[in-house]
Amino acid sequence: MKYPKSFKWLSRNRINADGGAYGARMRQLQFMGILCTVILFVGYRTTTYQHQHSEMEDRLHLFEMEPYKESEELKYLPRGIVQARSDLELRPLWLTSSLSLKPEHERHRNLLAISAGIKQKENVDTIVQKFISENFTVMLFHYDCNVDGWKDLEWSNKAIHIVALNQTKWWFAKRFLHPDVISIYDYIFIWDEDLGVKNFHPGRYLKIMKSEGLEISQPALDADLSEVHHRITIRKRKKKVHRRIYENRGSVRCSEDSKGPPCTGWVEGMAPVFSRSAWRCAWHLIQNDLVHGWGMDMKLGYCGQGDRTKKVGVIDGEFIVHQGVQTLGGSYTKKVYKDNSHEESVPLQRRSAAAVDVRSEIRRQSTSELNIFKKRWEKAAREDKNWIDPYKQSQTRSLRFI
Repeated sequence: MKYPKSFKWLSRNRINADGGAYGARMRQLQFMGILCTVILFVGYRTTTYQHQHSEMEDRLHLFEMEPYKESEELKYLPRGIVQARSDLELRPLWLTSSLSLKPEHERHRNLLAISAGIKQKENVDTIVQKFISENFTVMLFHYDCNVDGWKDLEWSNKAIHIVALNQTKWWFAKRFLHPDVISIYDYIFIWDEDLGVKNFHPGRYLKIMKSEGLEISQPALDADLSEVHHRITIRKRKKKVHRRIYENRGSVRCSEDSKGPPCTGWVEGMAPVFSRSAWRCAWHLIQNDLVHGWGMDMKLGYCGQGDRTKKVGVIDGEFIVHQGVQTLGGSYTKKVYKDNSHEESVPLQRRSAAAVDVRSEIRRQSTSELNIFKKRWEKAAREDKNWIDPYKQSQTRSLRFI
């Protein structure tokens, strides 16, 4: 049967039209398939990046405060009665009409802790006077056991006094400044006793620290009057804050490419200032048995709650003088006698061991602790397979100037 020519033409056009529509649909499906593939790839990459970023944040915020978790020991208490943290605020034995607890906005929100001996009483008094006026809680670590000698100072009864013979600042801090105990304080100053504060104001200092987003800092040193151990601590007169130095002399090379200590991301142990979060991390970094803290300063940047080249810095706007007075270990005598017999103690006049210089012995012990700390860090980093060093690719050669 023959179809009319017009019918054949219509049939052919219909087939072509159907084929064209089918091809268009196939092209749409192909496009949709490619689009879905791209979306899945982007989603996968985004998820992977977020996961890696979260892991990195977890590493950098390793010791952030965790929410309260019910433990086996506390299950017998109603949850609402549990007080998981404390503070260092002094409380009266009773309240009267003339003595009441301070309103929330008037309570101390920052802490100054100083390791102090009676020989530095005048200088410590000058330091504390500046901080008391800014509503700081003050804690003194008495390494010479002399507390009575401070009682004539007006602020002494308002301060916290901790006593232990010949113990270092870091020994006291590890035992008495647990993050849960001082969690109400926004900033923690852990200072030496031999600092001049004529050109330092704690209130202005903290304003700079907050505005610059610093988590760990120290005031710069007046180079003309200070004992300087590290060039990064020297005050830059035309700056408010500096976070790095540029050095081309000696065995250390510091440039814009430097990403770690002693070129950037570093403060010295004499006058560090920590945010609450940074201190929670730093407290865990302090080794319980390594009391001099040598080596720890090179790792403090890991507690900066982010990029240490940005979160750790030296504040030039408020600066201090490091007087370099050495008193720890020599509060009672300038010489000690070393007995290597491992026998029970005997009167000094009967000891045959030669007298040794206190400062030399302390330096020897500090150097030994530095080597121990380095080995512990290396061992911990090597054995923790889940830990990722955020600065592994940017380590620079470290040198401690002593």
